[in-house]
Formats: sequence, C-alpha cells, structure tokens
Amino acid sequence: MGGSSPFKDQSNSHHSASSSFWRYLTYTVYAILPIALFRLYFYPLPLPWSPTDRLPLSDHILVAPSLSSPPPAEKAGGDATAEAPPLLLPPPAPPVCDYTNGKWVHDKADPLYNGTTCGTIKDGQNCIAHGRPDLEYLYWRWEPHQCHLPRFQPLEFLQLLRNKNVAFVGDSIARNQLESLICMLSSVSEPTLVYTNGEDNKFRKWHFAGHNMTISVYWSPFLVKGVEKSSSGPDHNELYLDTVDERWAADLGSLDMVVLSFGHWFLNPAVYFEGGSALGCHYCPGLNHTEIGFYDVLGKALRTTLKALIARTRASGRATDAFVTTFSPSHFEGDWDRFGACPKTKPYQESEKLLEGMNAEMRKIEVEEMEAAKADAREFSGFRLEALDVSKLSLMRPDGHPGPYMNPFPFADGVKDRVQNDCVHWCLPGPVDTWNGILLEVIKRWNGGETTE
Repeated sequence: MGGSSPFKDQSNSHHSASSSFWRYLTYTVYAILPIALFRLYFYPLPLPWSPTDRLPLSDHILVAPSLSSPPPAEKAGGDATAEAPPLLLPPPAPPVCDYTNGKWVHDKADPLYNGTTCGTIKDGQNCIAHGRPDLEYLYWRWEPHQCHLPRFQPLEFLQLLRNKNVAFVGDSIARNQLESLICMLSSVSEPTLVYTNGEDNKFRKWHFAGHNMTISVYWSPFLVKGVEKSSSGPDHNELYLDTVDERWAADLGSLDMVVLSFGHWFLNPAVYFEGGSALGCHYCPGLNHTEIGFYDVLGKALRTTLKALIARTRASGRATDAFVTTFSPSHFEGDWDRFGACPKTKPYQESEKLLEGMNAEMRKIEVEEMEAAKADAREFSGFRLEALDVSKLSLMRPDGHPGPYMNPFPFADGVKDRVQNDCVHWCLPGPVDTWNGILLEVIKRWNGGETTE
C-alpha cells in the first residue's frame, strides 16, 4: 500500500513531543535555579538547635520561664498539657555613659556667655576681660569615647530643678564651678542675688524667679569643722575630722541638691584632731605632732561629711541628691610667680599626659569614699549620690587656667620675669563649663531622661 506507515507517523509525533518536553524542562530548570539559590542564600535551612545558639539581638530580649508557675498538669491518658508561653522580659536599660575617658575635640560653637554678659565671674577668672590674647582655649568640647555629651542646655537645667534649692559646698574650686553654672543659666534667665555674707563673697544665694530655684555657695574648704590659718591665728590649718562643718550642714534640711568639691586646701600645713585629741599633722615642723600626711585625712573628712549628709537627710525626710566633684589637677610648670608657669595653649592628647601620683590618689580616695557611702545608703530611697569624675578631663586642659591673667593686663608694661600665676582655677568661660554639662546629664538620667515642664 502506498503512503506512509501509521507507525512511522506515530514515532515522529512521539519524537517531536519528547523534544518539546525536554526543551520546556530545561527552560524551567534555568528559571527556577536562580530563585532557589537566592532563597537559600538569604534564608538558609534551619540547622539542629544547639544550647549555644543565640537569637539576633538576644542581648536585648531575655526569654525565661516564669519562676512562680506551677508544673504543668497531666491530661487523662498521661499526656502533659502544652507549656505556658515563655515570659518576655523588657530589654535592659542602656548602659550608663562613662564621661571619664575621652578626648578634647575642636568645636566652632561659641560659649554660652563671656566676661561682659555675665557679671558673676570672679575677677581673677575673667581671662578675656583681663587681656588674654589667645582665645582658642574657648573652642574645645569633651567627647567621651563611648557616648555623646550634649551641649549644656540652660533651660533644661532650670526646668529639672524647678522649685529646688541647690548648694555648692567646698573650696574655691566649688565656687569656680558654681559661677560657671550661674553664668550659663543667666544666658536664658537672669537671677537675683538675694543673700551675701563673708569676706570675698564666700556665702551667697541666687534666686531664679521664673523657676523658683535657688543656688547657693558655702565656703567650707575641708567640709568638716576647721580653723583656717591666718595672720591673727595659727600659721597652719586645724581640722576636726569627726565633726561636719555646721556653716553649711545646718541648712541640709532645706537643700534638695548638694555639690561637694574640695581637696586643694589639704596640701597646706595642718594639725588634725579626732575624738578630742590631736591625731597628727601634715608638714608641721616645730610642733610636737606625728607627721601623717593628708591622704587618709582627706578620706576621713569626706567619710564624716557623707555620713552626716545621709543621717540628716533620713532625719528630715527630705529627698536629697548629692555629688562629689573629684579633684582637679593644677598645671604649674615651675614656680608660681615666674613667667610661663602654665604656658600651654592647647589641650593634651590622651597619650601625652597620664593621671598619676597625687592627682590619681586624691581622685581614688574621693571615689572610694563615695562608693562606700552609696552602699551604706542603698536601702534609703530618699538619697542619691554620684561622682562628677572630672579629674582626667581636667588634667588634659593645661590651657584653661588664668595663668598671669589672674590680674588685668599683666604685660601692659612689657614681659616681666616675676609675675603671679593662677594655674589652679579655671578661666570663665572655660573647661569647667564641661563639669556642669556632665552634672546636667546625670540629673537627666535620674529623671528618666525627661525634662519636667
């Protein structure tokens, strides 16, 4: 029979269908393969769980069973009920900022005040008005290594301390810090000086009427009871280490916040008393007392102060916040009355200068006594205590002192070999403004990071 075989036609048909199928399958594989690889790359298959496995961000989410939940009951037939869902605990609080370690970085922002806009500056710290020619020392800010220190916000401080009484207690460094704060707050609210007493304005009080806040300064260079050397009295200081200075402590019942700052006066010759008898002395040739130095004495004085502060706060029932500003180093390079006693014009780099020797020991004693007092007051919710640890950041600012500009225009008649220098206190404005910036940040943290209105 002529014509093609039906079996041959069927074979050709099968061959054509088979070729089409394999082409379709090949295209399908090529299309699916990239999608599968993409899926496996970004969403890998789960592996068997190991006790060491951790969820992403597991540091912020703690999953734990309820410690008070009873064991699961069993159903009839012995099957245990489904376990209760895990308890999701809130994320931990962010770590507290460590302002101690950092570096000074250049900052173009102008200070909040100057020698003409603030009349509170002590004459000897008004460096600009006294003719200091280099102004670069004004343009540095402290940058902690692991956190940020914001620029001081005067209005925030006033709002947080509304209706509060604040006191700075200590030596002339305490007064230096107080005047810095008054000047920064004055940039938004002018205070009224409502009280002044004592030589060199050693006891003063200001009132910020808009926020009903008062800020006072109490002269108490030892914090404990003391008799200062004078031309009409002893040629050395006398300290009573077991008795707090009532010139400021008598007002504790009315104070909401106290900032303590002391240390430099302990370097002077002194005789120490405790329990009604002489304990010893520091640099007292010609007197029949044992030389005991001043480190242990500094610790005893601060211990007496903090114990009195805690005890009187408990007795008054008034919540009180307290700060200890740590020892700020001086920067004398040679005799205090010679030209160039503190000649630096820029901050130290961190590797240039170490906190060591007396500076480190003074700071260590203050921090240790403060931590011990915090432990003693742990069960007392009405008392909070913190260190303003400014020793290192202050050590790195040899350029921030008045130097010869403690007096007006000291070189108006030419450079002199002999000239008085202040390499202990700080120019205003200057590095001491940073101390109050840290003070504000601690108060904000205590307040939950919020500013009251």
